[in-house]
Amino acid sequence: MPELPEVETIRRQLAPRLQGRRIQDAHSHESEKFTPARDAIGTTIQALSRKGKYLITSLDDGWELIIHLGMTGSLALAPEVTDDPYIRAWWQLNGDEVLVYRDVRRFGRIRCVSAGQYDTIPTLAAQGPDALSPDFTAEGFYQALRKSRRRIPTQLLSQRPVAGVGNIYGTEALWIAGIHPAKRQISRAAAAKLHTALVQVLEAGLADGGTTLRDYRNADGEQGSHQHALACYGRSGQPCLRCSVPLQHRTYDARTLTFCPQCQPR
Repeated sequence: MPELPEVETIRRQLAPRLQGRRIQDAHSHESEKFTPARDAIGTTIQALSRKGKYLITSLDDGWELIIHLGMTGSLALAPEVTDDPYIRAWWQLNGDEVLVYRDVRRFGRIRCVSAGQYDTIPTLAAQGPDALSPDFTAEGFYQALRKSRRRIPTQLLSQRPVAGVGNIYGTEALWIAGIHPAKRQISRAAAAKLHTALVQVLEAGLADGGTTLRDYRNADGEQGSHQHALACYGRSGQPCLRCSVPLQHRTYDARTLTFCPQCQPR
């Protein structure tokens, strides 16, 4: 699933190319997950921002077009719509370009809501501070983690203590901070280490244009390169880059997580 670095890469590529463009027409797959794309017809795009893993298109009528890429979604500008069966929505813009939303597995979704009114998007409404915003502080992160007894990776994936983190970057950050993925509670000092590690891995992923393991492509159709820098995720059975002990993987809360049994003691 695209995480913060992948979504932010797409946002940075598209934002200057979409600002001020008028949506002249729109079409979508008939699923109710995508039909709200049509509600933006006749509006002008004012800005493209991001909250966690959500792209937020501000429109001139006081509404926002919210796009979540799901597991396999992508956004790109094209001169025309092709017969690609995986195109789930598209918006015809002035200037003879089309904004195309492609999603192979249909886990993404689109909503059109009054600006800031996210009641119909529970994950967005309940998410914590964006991981790369000044609002994401070590103390606030620690206090948010204390409110739950769920395992730390599960809390991260919920988006409640911090928004934008998924399995890839969460696994990397836990390895850097030396925290075992089975843990449910951590100390203030450990939370501070994890806070620093999360910012570190997300910024590194963003600098590399994201991580492409299989499906992810940016708005220009190119792969990210951060997969070549992963220290823990996907490396089960290979030696830990810190201590050389073979990395292991276990399933916790229906998620397969990789860790170092020596550097991340339970």
